[in-house]
Amino acid sequence: MTGAAGAGPAKIIDGTAISREIYAGLRERVAALGRGGVRPGLAAVQVGDNPASEIYLRNKVRACDAVGIHSEVHHLAAGSPQDVVLATLEKLNRNPRLHGILLQLPLPPLLDAERVMQSITPEKDVDGLTWGSLGSLVAGRPVFEPCTPAGVIVLLERSGITMDGRHAVVVGRSVIVGKPVALMLMAQGATVTVCHSRTHGLADHTRRADILVAAVGRTRLINGEMVKPGAAVIDVGINRLPDGKLAGDVDFQSVRGVAGCITPVPGGVGPMTIAMLMSNTVRAAERAQQ
Repeated sequence: MTGAAGAGPAKIIDGTAISREIYAGLRERVAALGRGGVRPGLAAVQVGDNPASEIYLRNKVRACDAVGIHSEVHHLAAGSPQDVVLATLEKLNRNPRLHGILLQLPLPPLLDAERVMQSITPEKDVDGLTWGSLGSLVAGRPVFEPCTPAGVIVLLERSGITMDGRHAVVVGRSVIVGKPVALMLMAQGATVTVCHSRTHGLADHTRRADILVAAVGRTRLINGEMVKPGAAVIDVGINRLPDGKLAGDVDFQSVRGVAGCITPVPGGVGPMTIAMLMSNTVRAAERAQQ
C-alpha cells in the first residue's frame, strides 16, 4: 500500500495526469486502426436540455478529438416520443462507421429509461451499462466494463496499489458504480464489503478497509475518523455545493491526514471515466476490425 500512518498528508492520485497517459496510448492504437482503413466512431444521444449533460458531452467530444475518434452528438427534443428515441438508436446500431453509442443520462421522466438503454446493441455498448454488459461482468467475462468503475481500477493499478489479498470496502450499491466496482475488485483478488448510506455502523466497516471506494452520492459522508491509517481512498462522488463548487463523498481535508493516498474532486475519478469511454470505443473498433 502507499503511505502510512503518521507519514504526513496522503499522496494525491492525479486522475487528470493518468488520463493523459491513457490518451497517449490510445492515439497509437487509433493510428494503427487508421492504417487498416478504420477510424473509431462514437455517437452520443442526448434527449432534452440538461446543463450538466451539456458540459459532460462537450468534455467527451474534446476527448474524442484528442484521441482521434470520430464523434457525433444527436440531440433530440425533450418531448420526443419513445419510438423516435428508439428509432434513432436503432439507426446508430446499424451504422458501420460508429463503433460506440453513448446514451446521455438522465433521460426525461416520460421515457422508459431502462428500455431505451437496453436497445443499444451489446457490440456498441461502450458505456458498459446494458444487461448484456453487466451480465458478462458478473460472469467474469466482461467485454466493455462500465467506465467509472473501470477508471477506479486503473487509478489503483497505475498508482501501484495492490488489490490482491486486500480488504476493499465500497460505499454505494448502484448498478452504475457500486455493484460493478465491487465485482471488478473481486476479480483483482480483493475481499470486498459493500455498504451504503443506511448501513448500521458504517464507520466500523470503513475503518477496516485497505481500499475504500466512496460512491454513495452524499456530500462528505466519509471523514477522517472513518478511515484506516494508510488506506487508499477513491472518491467517486460529485456533489454540487450551494456556492456552485464541487465536493465528493469524502471530506478531503480530514481524510487526507489519515489516508495513504486519495483522489481529489474534481480531478480524480472524473477524467478517468471519460478516458475509459475512449478506451472502450477504441476497443470496439478493434473488435469490429477483427
